[in-house]
Amino acid sequence: MLKRILAGAVALVVPFAAAHGQAQEKVLRAVMHADVRVIDPIWTTQTIASIHGMLIYDTLFGNDANLKPQPQMVGKYEVSPDRLTYTFTLRDGLKFHDGTPVTTKDVMASLKRWGSKDGVGIRLFSYVVKQEAVDDKTFKMILKEPYGMVLESLGKSGSSVAVIMREQEALTDPQQQVKEAIGSGPYKFAKEQWVPGSKAVYLKNKDYVPRPGNEPPSSFAGSKIPGVDRIELVWISDPQTAMSALVNGEIDFYEAPNNDFLPILAKAKGVKLMMTGKIDGTQGMIRLNHLHPPFNNVKARQAMYHLINQEDFLRAIVGNPEFYRVCHGLLTCGGPYENTGGSAFLKDYNPKKALQLMKEAGYKGEPITVLFTTDHNTITPATQVLVQAMREAGLNVDAQSMDWGSVVSRRAKKDPPAQGGWNIFVTTTGGVGASNPVLHTWIGAACDKGLFGWPCDPEIEKLRNAFAFAQTDEERKKIATDLQTKAMEQVVYIPFGQWNTPLAFRADKIDGVVPNTGLAVLWGITKK
Repeated sequence: MLKRILAGAVALVVPFAAAHGQAQEKVLRAVMHADVRVIDPIWTTQTIASIHGMLIYDTLFGNDANLKPQPQMVGKYEVSPDRLTYTFTLRDGLKFHDGTPVTTKDVMASLKRWGSKDGVGIRLFSYVVKQEAVDDKTFKMILKEPYGMVLESLGKSGSSVAVIMREQEALTDPQQQVKEAIGSGPYKFAKEQWVPGSKAVYLKNKDYVPRPGNEPPSSFAGSKIPGVDRIELVWISDPQTAMSALVNGEIDFYEAPNNDFLPILAKAKGVKLMMTGKIDGTQGMIRLNHLHPPFNNVKARQAMYHLINQEDFLRAIVGNPEFYRVCHGLLTCGGPYENTGGSAFLKDYNPKKALQLMKEAGYKGEPITVLFTTDHNTITPATQVLVQAMREAGLNVDAQSMDWGSVVSRRAKKDPPAQGGWNIFVTTTGGVGASNPVLHTWIGAACDKGLFGWPCDPEIEKLRNAFAFAQTDEERKKIATDLQTKAMEQVVYIPFGQWNTPLAFRADKIDGVVPNTGLAVLWGITKK
């Protein structure tokens, strides 16, 4: 059976160049954690959409491995003494894949779209009075208050990165997906070769001009140098098949190998495992819908804490304690703002108490709609653990099975569950972004302007704002503790731990792999 599955995987990765008589074409074949189903990295928070986006688009800044923003598309910038006016000038040589130059019109329209959709962007633009073009390469961002996270926000990685699109795409309603994926980044998206459920293809942008000086890559900073002619993100849903494809040399890069297979990969000839960073790369979360019963009642939301034993989730997802960490907070454990605020909620695993609190909140056995992802290597087992815990507690669970792409579409709906909406879905977020209260989009509570689930609490938003204006690290740490305490009390989401998954790749075939926590960096990889 495995041989037949593997044969199918091999068929997916037949060299395109050989089929067209181009033997010299250098192709990187990678298996990622999910299939590319959405090509608009602003419309969705999907990590795979952000990986796709960072291949074809560019950003004004890129945060480096130390979370410090470094210029990317920007050649130079100035900040006025009162910190209210930022003047940005684009560097030379920037043009879109259709050959048109990147102008300030494109940049300002892109930032406006991002700033009305992404939580970090919404917060930044709440302080922006206006954007003003000086000429085709220079523009100003004028603030009403000296907000302290402007550059970090523009350089964020993780979900909904501030990518720069052509003006015509950037004018698309942020609630609607863009139809074309034409950026100015190191690779072009070959849309005509995109087969959802099979592979997504990216071709080298031969006109791309990297940052001068051949700056070494550091997370999303440094010179982006497209190292191969073609990148194929091949979708192999079965972890064993993907592992075998790497061992046999049929793929070059495996982003998130199953931890059960790490001992095999560690011994495989030509294969290298690489840890991605000091901060855990992934945090698991359970998102409750605050709009509809039963979780429009805070007592019902708090009841769910008593169903969560993080070890159960982490053993199901990761298995090996070497790669995971129990963390009862929302801000990444091991990060600069780790604290214990509100963590007591998660230290009392008690299913009977969960059911009792649900009843006290008015729950009478109505079905609770859980979006059950069927094809994700971490979200699927986590959802299984959650559903089992809910059923054992006596809750009426309506687990609706669908692929991850369908969950991404369905979770955006605000309709009641009986009319196509939902009560619960499980997802993950990057540990790097989750370590900073402003860049951690999911900790927000911006009501209808926030992310799916739509928690709504003005005090949480005030605390996030205060963090961005804090002058000392001591002040920031206190605010971070107060923020986490309030966010746990309101149950913006329920964390079920954090983990690292090492990258696996063919060290005998490729060079230039960047050990980045969060989004995989693919553009600097070269083929031997």
